[in-house]
Amino acid sequence: MANTRIILADDHPFVLLGVRSALDAHVGVSVVGEAITPTLLIELLRSTPCDVLVTDLSMPEPSGAVEDGLSLVRRIRDEWPLLRIVVMTMLTNAAILRAVVSDGTVSALSKTESMDQLWQAIEASRSGGTYLGRSINKALAESWKEEQEPPPVARLSRLQAEVVKLFVSGQSISEIAAALGCHRRTVSRQKREAMVKLGVTNGPGLFSYVRAHGIPSFESHI
Repeated sequence: MANTRIILADDHPFVLLGVRSALDAHVGVSVVGEAITPTLLIELLRSTPCDVLVTDLSMPEPSGAVEDGLSLVRRIRDEWPLLRIVVMTMLTNAAILRAVVSDGTVSALSKTESMDQLWQAIEASRSGGTYLGRSINKALAESWKEEQEPPPVARLSRLQAEVVKLFVSGQSISEIAAALGCHRRTVSRQKREAMVKLGVTNGPGLFSYVRAHGIPSFESHI
């Protein structure tokens, strides 16, 4: 059986180094390329044949030319439907995770999982199956139990909902402060508190949440 060709993508070089080192210990796989931005990943996929992509979910693009997160996964699924994808992420938001694995072809695990679980995900993927890490399974299972509760966005304050809506529309912190007539520190604090409530850890994660959960939910608060 030919070696399984793997491409790695993460915006943290040390993560790439660690994953490559772990995979080098296994027979039957070859890392054929690495990328640190969505743009470089798309270019690499177009030039380098591979069987499995191991990619971070939140991988900001400095130029903004290519979106990361759920949009990136969907784009890759559309352009390379036969490519198997293993997503590694620090996100714990069940709505985003469910959207990522919804079509039953994408494996996912937390970056806190062991390298043994990553190898299990790769083995499942190259055999045509999928794998969900323990942390991902736990987050999804807990979300099912909470489905009768109001969605997380319903727990945002009016100001937090307004800040989130303006932020995902493309406005900067300074622009939002000017529009709402408050200090930049107030806007930053409200955005940070909203992210905590929604279970996301950074700007790209917030964009991904809104794409997965829907803008109208935010509009109902303003």
